[in-house]
Parts: sequence; C-alpha cells; structure tokens
Amino acid sequence: MLARITEFSTKSRVIVVIIWIAIIVSGVVTSNDLNSRLTTSLTVPNSESEKAEQILNSKFSENSESLITITFKFGTIPKAEIEILKSRTSEVVSDISGLSIVEQRAIGGTLFTIASSTKALPVAALDIDTLRASLKENGLANSQVSGPPAIYADVKPILGNDLARGQMIAITAALALLVITLGFSLSVVLPFIFATASIALTLTILDFLSHYFLMVLYLPSVVELIGFGLAIDYSLLIIHRYRSEVAMNPQLPKIDWIAKTLQTAGRTILISSITITLALCTLLFIPVPFIRSLGMGGVLVPISSALATLTLIPALLALFGENLSKSYKFHGLLRLGTAPGSMILRFAAQFVRAPKRIFFGTLTLLALFALPIMALQVTPSSLTSLPPELESAKAISLISSQVGEGVITPIVVLGEIEPTSSENLAMISQDRLTLASQISQLPGVLTVAQGDKAPYIDQSGNYFRIFVFSKSSLGSAQTRDLVKQLRDKYLPESELGKYVNFYVGGAPAQGVDLISIILKYLPLIVMGLILVIYLVLLRTFKSILLPLKAIVLGAISLAASLGLLVLFMKYGLAKALFGTYQLDQIEIWTLVFLVAILFGVSMDYEIFIVSRMREAWLIGKDNESAISEGFVRTVGVVTAAATIFISAVSGFIFGH
Repeated sequence: MLARITEFSTKSRVIVVIIWIAIIVSGVVTSNDLNSRLTTSLTVPNSESEKAEQILNSKFSENSESLITITFKFGTIPKAEIEILKSRTSEVVSDISGLSIVEQRAIGGTLFTIASSTKALPVAALDIDTLRASLKENGLANSQVSGPPAIYADVKPILGNDLARGQMIAITAALALLVITLGFSLSVVLPFIFATASIALTLTILDFLSHYFLMVLYLPSVVELIGFGLAIDYSLLIIHRYRSEVAMNPQLPKIDWIAKTLQTAGRTILISSITITLALCTLLFIPVPFIRSLGMGGVLVPISSALATLTLIPALLALFGENLSKSYKFHGLLRLGTAPGSMILRFAAQFVRAPKRIFFGTLTLLALFALPIMALQVTPSSLTSLPPELESAKAISLISSQVGEGVITPIVVLGEIEPTSSENLAMISQDRLTLASQISQLPGVLTVAQGDKAPYIDQSGNYFRIFVFSKSSLGSAQTRDLVKQLRDKYLPESELGKYVNFYVGGAPAQGVDLISIILKYLPLIVMGLILVIYLVLLRTFKSILLPLKAIVLGAISLAASLGLLVLFMKYGLAKALFGTYQLDQIEIWTLVFLVAILFGVSMDYEIFIVSRMREAWLIGKDNESAISEGFVRTVGVVTAAATIFISAVSGFIFGH
C-alpha cells in the first residue's frame, strides 16, 4: 500500500502539489473563522456545575463566564459620595445591552461592582472597550474592569501578538539551525512547507468540527507547536534518508530513491504518527469538552503529518529531488556526523563498550531531574499568569490585595422550587436570607449576594440564585473546599434544602468537577495508553521486550520532564532565568496534555532509533554492530530535530 501511494504521488506530483496548495489556502482562510468560536469553558458534562450552567443559560439567559468586575479606588470620602459613585456606575452598566448589576460593595476605600452579561463570552468581550470608555466619560476614569470577558478581550490580542512573535523567532531559529544541520541547500525549506501544509489541514478540519464541538482558546497555538515539531522530525528523517540513498546508489533513477526512502523512513514516520495519534487519542476519552478539543487537535496533527509525508513529500522529491539532495560549500553537521573519527562514532563505540556505566549514569541524572515532581500541585485554572500591564490584571491585583481574587469568579448557588402560592413566598424569602447569612459566616467567604428580584430571581419565580464570593482564587484549595462544604453540608442541611433542589455552579464549581473527573479517568487512560502503545510497538519491532523497554524509558523521561517543569515554574527557576511567571500550581489540563504529548514524542524518537537498529540487524549484522549503526544513522537526526524544536519554541518564552 505504501508503495502504491508513493507511486501515485510521484507520477501525479503536480496534481498532489496543487491539492496541498488549496489545503494551505483553506487553512489560512478558515483559521480566522475558527478563532471566533474558541472558548475557555471548563464545563464537565452531566456534572452538577453543568446543570447549574444550563439553568443559568435557560432561565437567566446568562453564563458563568460572563461576570464582569469593576473596581474604583476612591480613598476616604463621605458615605453620600459613595452612594453617588454606586449610582453613576450602575447607570453606565445599565446603558450596556444585556448587562445588569449583581452586587455593589465599598470595602477599604474601593468600590467593587459585579455585573452579569446575558451574552456569550466572546460577544460579552466586545462590550469591554465600550464599558471602559463610558466609565471614563462619566467621571470614573480610575475604574478598572476585569472578569472573564475583560480578560478575554485583553488577552486575545496579546496571544495573537505573542504567537506572531514566537512564530518569527521560531522560523528564524529553525532556519539557522537547519542550515547548520543540512548545509546550504534547498532542503532547509522542506520542513516549513511540510509544517504549513499539515497545520493548514488540521485547522481546516478543526474549523468544521468547531460548529459541533466546543473548542478551547489555546487550540491553534497547540496545533502549531505540535505541527511544527513533527514537521521538523519527519522532514529531517526523510531528507537524511533520501540523501543516504542518493549517496549509496547514485546510478539508480530518482523514482527508486524516493521509493526506497518512503519504504524505510516513510514507514517509520507512519508508525510514529500512529503511536502519537494513539497517545493523544486518550484525551478524547476524558469526558470534558475542554480537554477533548485539545485531543482532537492533537490527534489530527500527526494524521495530517502522515498524509503530508505519504503524498506531498514524494511529490516534492519528484519535482525538486536533485536540488534537495545537494548542498553548496557547507554540507551541514548531519553529513559530517558520520565521517570517520566523528564524535557520534566515538559515542557509539563507548555505548557498546560500557553500556551499564552509561545506563546507570544517565538514569541517576534523570532521577535527580524527576525529584521535584513530589511537590507538584494542580489547579483547574489560574488568573495569576496574566501580563501585569493589562487593565484586567491590575484590577485582579487590586482585588487580591483588598478583598481576595475570588470576587472575579464567584460560586453560584442555584435553587429550583416548585410553583408555590403567594402565602409561601415570604417563608421562602426568609429561608433564603437565613441560608445566605449562614454561608456569609463561613471562614473562606468574603460576602454573599442575593435578593427577591432580578437578577437573583428568574421571570417564572421558580429559580433563584445566590452569589458566594470566596476570599481565595477559584483554583485554590480553600475555594475547592468551600464548594464541597456547600454541596455536602450547608445546602442539604438548610431549611431550604427540604423543598429546594440545589445546583452549585460557577467557575470554582466547574474546577472542582474538572479535577474530580480527570482524576477518575486518568488511571484508566494511562493503562489504556500503555497497552495500545505496547501492542503497536510489538507489531512494529516483533519483540516482547523492546516495547516494554520503550514504555519504561518513556515513563522515566516523562517523570524527568515533569520534575523539571515543577523546578522551573513552582520554584522560580524560569522566572530567574527568563523573567517568566512563577506558579505554585500547574493547571491540570496542561498536565494531562503534557503527559500525552511527551509520552508520544518519546515514543517518536524511540521508533526512529530502534527501527534503524532493527533494519541493520535484519540484514545480518550482529547485535553490537546493529546498535552502533542504528545509533550513528539516526542520533544526528533525532538530536538535530530536538535541538531545532527546542530553539524554535523557546521564542514563546519571551511572550507576555
């Protein structure tokens, strides 16, 4: 089958290239359309927080992502002037379509106004500039606006600029290192063509899927990072093997060089793509749309890369193969690496002579890297890594110092009551007031907002809501404990609990449900991941022990990577070296995604190296010679690919 696809792609090379050009154009066009439907929702299907969200949507025409916080620092002024400030702020808010006041409170010389929008997050974000301008026009120029819509409005252009800057640094660094690796050759352009094509195909498919599934805000960045990394890996492997075939068999026609390259390196890439796809496919089994969207993107990238390898690469080799195999004046370190006396050859000899010493030395080093993983802490979400110059970030800083970050993302308690007679309304109101008072006395609660009219009661009068503002951030252990206490103790044990169905929602409750569902499914997914990868490698290597060895080494490298992540992010090494953020907790979705992608990438490099070793062994070489040849032929490609990818993505470190 591989041979037939290669033959078709080389014979119909012009048609294949035209099709891929159309795909690239489609990816460019649809990427903007995709961006308009991205979200940050942490909704967990069939959870209590999702039921609460559905009630907010259907009965109050709102969602938990659309709460806006306005802060105004006034210092020391008479109470009458504070009331004037409240009134002027309320007037500004009421002039914005779909926006209504939830709570206003003056604490420590600062007026805090919480407003709720009936619009979806991306649409509510469009009102932020209007709101800020209106506040200034009405003498409230010192106001600062925050909350999810404001953060979305502030961060989205920053993400776009950071992505553009990171891409420019990535392209520059990758181009320079590709020249060092491959020499002055037209082949340095191939990885960029490959990356553009595979990413464009992925984004086109994701744009179609976004009409039916939730897609997370970070998805395009994730797709571009994975796509670029795989493009570097696969292109270098193809170019290196193609050059080797040309050098070993100069008398053969170009079509034979391409066929041989795809039969060997192409097969390795296909297996690698399947392995990475299966690794990332595990994300689809976590019933959280946020994570599933990352899984969709992660699965589509290696599939798109495999399609590009099997079709676009043979077509380009057929069109420009002679130029891709040649280099001018400087031939690149990859070619020099296999020369007699080269460092790679000396390393290979050392590995064969002293395998135990090198193994235990490397294992000790990786174990040291992995030690910080014991201090790993997770959070469902965090607002602490926002660029400090943003207005929304300044507001969060002020709120955190004055009252607590929990004001930005309150817990929303929703109550459902049966249609009742007017005689019982007074009792319900009193019981609700009593419950709100009890909740407000809890140690972790800043304040509680509730009432007998909109926006606390829906139009039917059968649903009410109470806003619980925590002193701590939505991802903190204190806020998570508060959500659990409300669900397990205070709501069911209250007088209202005897005749009201409660649903605890809002971002903090969504975070609790998110962590709970991930921890529930993670062990099963990890076991499934290991089993599937073992079966794929068993089929590939025809060995029982080689897949086990690959999985164990993959787990060791994963532990080392996560340990370094904790060292850099939690203990401030990244902040000291690069001026980035110091985070006490890692967002759990990031951790889950990293586990899948890092395990997949480690298998990727494992397949590259071991496949070449096995190839040498199958043609009759003894074990030591096969190991040495496989290492020499592939370690340069693997090291170069990893170095180029690391250098390229490092550009994103210097973003906001």
